[in-house]
Amino acid sequence: MRRRRILMIVGVAMALMGMLWIGQGLGIVRWPASSFMVDQRPWVLNGSILAVLGLVLVLIARRMR
Repeated sequence: MRRRRILMIVGVAMALMGMLWIGQGLGIVRWPASSFMVDQRPWVLNGSILAVLGLVLVLIARRMR
């Protein structure tokens, strides 16, 4: 049960962080203003990969009993 909770928390955190990276890479999220990630397209790909991996962890956690 504890492993499931940890996987869920880590997965959600990864998905949220990935979405932040996507937003920064596209220039939608300009926080913090001095970030090196703003308007840098490689961060869209990195964020997408991180978000998908996070969602996979969430799905794995949901299937655990």
